[in-house]
Amino acid sequence: MLTGFFLKLKAAKIPVSIKEWLTLMEGMQKKVIGPSIDDFYYFSRIALVKDEANFDKFDRVFAEHFKGVETLLGAEADIPIEWLLKQAELNLTPEEKALIESLGGWDKLMETLKKRLEEQKGRHQGGNKWIGTGGTSPFGAYGYNPEGVRIGQDKSRNRSAVKVWDQREYRNLDDSVELGTRNIKVALRRLRKFARQGAPDEFDLQTTIDETAKKTYLDIHMRPERRNAIKVLMFMDVGGTMDDHIRLAAELFSAAKTEFKHLEFYYFHNCLYDFVWKDNRRRHSERTRTWDLLHKYGHDYKVIFVGDATMSPYEILQPGGSIEYFNDEPGAVWVKRVTDVYSKCVWLNPEPEEIWSYRQSIGIVKELMNGRMYPTTLAGLERAMKLLAK
Repeated sequence: MLTGFFLKLKAAKIPVSIKEWLTLMEGMQKKVIGPSIDDFYYFSRIALVKDEANFDKFDRVFAEHFKGVETLLGAEADIPIEWLLKQAELNLTPEEKALIESLGGWDKLMETLKKRLEEQKGRHQGGNKWIGTGGTSPFGAYGYNPEGVRIGQDKSRNRSAVKVWDQREYRNLDDSVELGTRNIKVALRRLRKFARQGAPDEFDLQTTIDETAKKTYLDIHMRPERRNAIKVLMFMDVGGTMDDHIRLAAELFSAAKTEFKHLEFYYFHNCLYDFVWKDNRRRHSERTRTWDLLHKYGHDYKVIFVGDATMSPYEILQPGGSIEYFNDEPGAVWVKRVTDVYSKCVWLNPEPEEIWSYRQSIGIVKELMNGRMYPTTLAGLERAMKLLAK
């Protein structure tokens, strides 16, 4: 099993050497860690990955190879652990879901949650009132409610939660991804405006010939390299429903870093609010105020949002609507401020365009962007770049 893991790491172009692999094997033989798959994950990453830029690729290989494994020493029972963890998960038919009504709006939902927290004294499973699992209550995990507050669930299921009370960790997008980026690069090249700027470090053959002929002695001339002078400010949605599109987003990010010399990027989650961040591992401690960005980058920057715009409408329209903290102003206000400052602004959506009309939040974001939302397909990218280049 472990030999196959090593070969997959090599196939993913992660620079893993035999010496590092032997170090990992030696640690396993000396029982540096216990039989936990979590312990093995951290130990193998420390032993094998020397550059943080490869953490994302390592995570993908690890998840694929060890999917479903809970212990390195073998399970004591034949029943998959996923079956036990999800035994309380509730799956309703569309007809049953239609019978469950929401509590009646944002204020009522928050008021009811506060009351439940004060009244409830212990764990609860099933039912339609208390905070628990596998029920139709608006509060809890692995159940269903059209306007629910997700508490203690590892990931989204029905994508209708209006609050999420979990510690979330998002990975930085891997800007070294090359597979499948060629066509994306071709589409991005429609947004080009070449200029010679910077230090004269390129040999100017034609001018050298002309000046040498005029002066009858060798007169060497240099010039700045011809580069794409377009400036791009990119906002990338990460985590949650964007996990379904992580590969496409990584390819787009990698292509953008290659094509645009003047590229600034920041991350956000679901909707833009009063702060963004550069590093997902430090997003709680190292934040950048959105106001500062609007004053830092000139009006000549082209702005590109990348996100599926799939969320509760409260997250866009309601103060305090963010699923992670209480935002003083709605997300819609911040999106509008960006579009007011930057006249060239588009939103790239990885969700299929044919389903946009079925998701209320996508329609709201598209309206905020004045209709400038495009699918993350080659045709969509070309249309978006054509608009930005005007």
